Amino acid sequence: MSADAHSSRGEHRENVVVHTYDDIEEFDNHLPNWWLYTLYGAMVFALGYLGHYHVFHSGPSSAESYEQEMAADRAAAAERARGGTVTPEALLTLSRDPATVRQGREVFTQNCVACHAPTGGGGIGPNLTDRFWINGGAPDRVYRSVTEGVPARGMPAWGPQLGARRVQSAVAYLLTLRNTNVAGGKAPQGNEEP
Repeated sequence: MSADAHSSRGEHRENVVVHTYDDIEEFDNHLPNWWLYTLYGAMVFALGYLGHYHVFHSGPSSAESYEQEMAADRAAAAERARGGTVTPEALLTLSRDPATVRQGREVFTQNCVACHAPTGGGGIGPNLTDRFWINGGAPDRVYRSVTEGVPARGMPAWGPQLGARRVQSAVAYLLTLRNTNVAGGKAPQGNEEP
């Protein structure tokens, strides 16, 4: 645009050449004010965001928000799984819910450690942390073993004593122990299962 065109619109700028390379001239043009205000506004917003979420921790970070939403989603899925029939999928869903697993650990600690050790590595009873299962390691088979017991091997039926909800929680916890292979666990017994 020519200098006359600038003058006709009420703007007067000097076209100062600041750099020339291969006959290409670079002029010192000023950025429009709206662009500068947008830039400064974004910088102020970024500093405020950084301070609010990361310096002063006055709000949950995006990672914390994500974890809260995922925990709520897992809890809702666990509640839905408890409401229907007991299926392998429902038991696996329960094993992903931290609250259910925590309750299952309490049930295990109160009722199962005498035979299976606090780590699940086995004592009188078999090791629950390896890939070998005497009565089947599928979620529904573990549920049946806990509920109905295995009288021939000295395992009592816990279903009548604990109730369905606590048995489901205990099985959810047992599913988290599978294939963890704790140190000092009892030698493998039964059939290998994935």
